[in-house]
Amino acid sequence: MQNIEFIKYHGTGNDFIILDGFKSAYDADTWSAEQIKLMCHRNFGIGADGLIICAPSADSDFQMVYYNSDGYQSSMCGNGGRCILHFAYQNQYCSDEAVFEAIDGLHQGQVKGDIISLKMQDVSTYEQLNDKAYFIDTGSPHYVTFHEGVDKLDIVAEGRKIRYNERFKFKGTNVNFVEKVESQIRVRTYERGVEDETLSCGTGVVAASLISQIHFDSKVNSCKVLTKGGSLKVSFESEDNTFKNIWLIGPATPVFRGQIEL
Repeated sequence: MQNIEFIKYHGTGNDFIILDGFKSAYDADTWSAEQIKLMCHRNFGIGADGLIICAPSADSDFQMVYYNSDGYQSSMCGNGGRCILHFAYQNQYCSDEAVFEAIDGLHQGQVKGDIISLKMQDVSTYEQLNDKAYFIDTGSPHYVTFHEGVDKLDIVAEGRKIRYNERFKFKGTNVNFVEKVESQIRVRTYERGVEDETLSCGTGVVAASLISQIHFDSKVNSCKVLTKGGSLKVSFESEDNTFKNIWLIGPATPVFRGQIEL
């Protein structure tokens, strides 16, 4: 048995277990998917949408190693990236302006109190599937569809229809349901790897913001996004449907510390 110290974080309700890889040389590849899944289980473990290891990096301030709650290493997690930035800053592993390594490359970040800004990778391609649905990769794959009254949708049922359809059932996709509310958008997300609705999804919020500019033919290069877990902001530059200088901005909050035997 291994006694593991952790801290629990959330970014607008999207919650994560963070392990300090600077103090202990964690190698989650030696753990089974079932062990990681147990840590994330909301009844039998700590409870989280994912597990993050903050580890040393030879090329940047630190490295982010991310696992979904299904126990498997996953693609980029935007809210997780903001949470690990706050954690690294609080533990003096970086300054208030940092560069860290993630599965999709290097990311810049800024810390101003509990508001964390994360620079995402440029996005140069997307696919329009029909008059209200699109597919885009913002570090993780996202199906974005526009609906009225998203608060009334059965997100799990509707999300699973898309996530497990013939196109996406093998590699999976996240599914975002988007509604324009005056000058803002409301987003609800079904996440692959969690296989449920999450209260917020960082890469999904970015995907919804970029696609909203295209869908509504808007010239505005920033977007306020309402999720079930709180509000986020996305700013970006766009030209000929290519998006650069993309920033995901919002709070990251430590919740509690503890130990678990694994």
